[in-house]
Amino acid sequence: MRFLIPILCVFVTPLVFMTAQATAAGLTTQEKKTFQAVSANVLKAGRSYAAEKFDESAGFIRDAMKQIDEVAKEGSPDLYDALLPAMQRVEKARTLLEFEGVSLPIFKRPKRPEAAPAKPKTPPRTRPTPGKPEPMPENAISFTTAVAPILSARCGRCHAADSKGDFNLATYTALMKGPPEGVVIFAGDIVGSRLIETIETGDMPRGGGKVSPAELKILKDWIMAGAKFDGPDPAAPIAAGATPEPPRPRLKVSKATGKETVSFAGDVAPLLVESCKGCHIDAMRVSGGLNMNTFAQLLRGGDSGDVIVPGNSEESLLIKKLRGMMGLQMPAGGRPAFSEESIKLISTWIDEGATLDGTSDNQPLRIMSQLAWAAAASPEELSERRQEIAGQNIKLVVPTGTSLETETTDHFFVVGAAAPDTIKLVAQLAEDQMKAVKSVVSADNGEAFFKGRVTIFVMPKRYDYSEFAKMVEGRGLPIGWSSHWKYDGIDGYVSLVATDRDEEEEIEARLTSPLVSLAVATRGGDVPRWLAEGTGQVVAKRHGNVAKPKRGRQQQQAVNQGLSEALSAMGNAKQFLDGKLTPEQSDLISTALMTSMLDRAQRKGFDGLLRNLSQGIPFEKAFIQSFEATPLQFVEAWKRWATGS
Repeated sequence: MRFLIPILCVFVTPLVFMTAQATAAGLTTQEKKTFQAVSANVLKAGRSYAAEKFDESAGFIRDAMKQIDEVAKEGSPDLYDALLPAMQRVEKARTLLEFEGVSLPIFKRPKRPEAAPAKPKTPPRTRPTPGKPEPMPENAISFTTAVAPILSARCGRCHAADSKGDFNLATYTALMKGPPEGVVIFAGDIVGSRLIETIETGDMPRGGGKVSPAELKILKDWIMAGAKFDGPDPAAPIAAGATPEPPRPRLKVSKATGKETVSFAGDVAPLLVESCKGCHIDAMRVSGGLNMNTFAQLLRGGDSGDVIVPGNSEESLLIKKLRGMMGLQMPAGGRPAFSEESIKLISTWIDEGATLDGTSDNQPLRIMSQLAWAAAASPEELSERRQEIAGQNIKLVVPTGTSLETETTDHFFVVGAAAPDTIKLVAQLAEDQMKAVKSVVSADNGEAFFKGRVTIFVMPKRYDYSEFAKMVEGRGLPIGWSSHWKYDGIDGYVSLVATDRDEEEEIEARLTSPLVSLAVATRGGDVPRWLAEGTGQVVAKRHGNVAKPKRGRQQQQAVNQGLSEALSAMGNAKQFLDGKLTPEQSDLISTALMTSMLDRAQRKGFDGLLRNLSQGIPFEKAFIQSFEATPLQFVEAWKRWATGS
């Protein structure tokens, strides 16, 4: 299920937007049917893929391809525009299915048809213009006495007291205007009214509420009768309850005392990450407004309010949802329910105060749970887990059936599709570079430098190296890179280009910096990238293991110019520390900053910082103890020195 989250993004999430787009496009009845058929096939393909029924998923994609081809023949620009997101999803889905060994025909997006100089196929739909009260026929549905109370009770919390999804319906005027994507009510058109569609599909309202069949009929009848307004002022709140409520007080983060029997980081977070990802964690659009990416966001709750009542698990919405005691049981989407043992574990954590024993309340739960596991794991267990992950990652890049070469040393597991001699050479040179690692990181035994063996991926071509970053890390790499590192709390690796035509010095130059950076990154759970990356660059230069400049002074001038531009782009230290700069700018500043921190005057503080981190002290606290300043204060002072200001 390694593609579960990507497939949800590819197949499912965009459908709400696509439907809204089609509704606003003024499609004919037949065009709507075509649009719905294509959307349904894409959705079915996603569900089949999630269930690992890859052949079945491919069948639905083939059907969608045929339907899209027919659209091009019909020559409707409106229908083409409505289906454009679906075409993009089909292209991505085809790529994912090919990784599962399923063969699909090449899909070429058809050209957009030219708009015919004919009259519109259907008369434009109208919506009432807010204004004075309109005379209401006898027995007509009243907006103020019948419709407004339903909207206020069922939708008011999210769309009257707040504007979730940029949609506010606190007044008749705001309701008829709709969100930025387009209007949600068309007079006399139930099918085209997005408000009715979201209710009937169950997408709204969220948080366990529900519009009853009788209430839904009232809304439909009102729309069919013209969606008229019969109150004194269309800009007035639809009901007294629609007046914005004062924000509820946020729960405060309570740090663990050490007396708890259940660890949030080690026991609870892994359960949430495993079962809630895609909907509440790492989701393109969180369900019910409940974002659980971090501990702070979990405490913030969702559209239905707080989900945790510290000290009282029985009254906590999270436990009620896991047991199916309120609304739809969680997790939804066909995922297995939590076991009684798991629910009791979470309940105990809440009853003991819902405390946090992780590094930070803003640290992603995914990282927090990985760090908790890694902290308790032995070097051997970490080495085995990293080798297992390496086997999964390399398969994303290397074609099926390709022979892989491996080499295991004291500190590294080297793998790739390069020649056997190249793999052995990389392994040997990596061990040779441990002298550079030891110049900044100390350890009691060999494996403690990385808390276990780390992986070195050897790519025989620059293209393979780039594809690895796209498939495994989900990013593109700056031009000119030939090696880099990554550490996520458990997995740690270096990826580089190496061929049998490369000189040993070239391979050494690609290995030293990322290996040093990786050793620094594994000192603690929240070591920032700038510290590790900058240290690696500086140590590599001092050991002479950097790529030889082609133009000497000219290249150094270019580096200095780049640093000057990067410092200008860095308005303040917080921008840099928060990762708001480009990778190229951040790396230039990191290298210059760490050059200062590693000189004789600051080296004692740097060594103390690494010792503190190795002892489990959080980075911010470890930094203050070592440099008697916060990272923000230190970087601001360094910038003033570097710019001469």
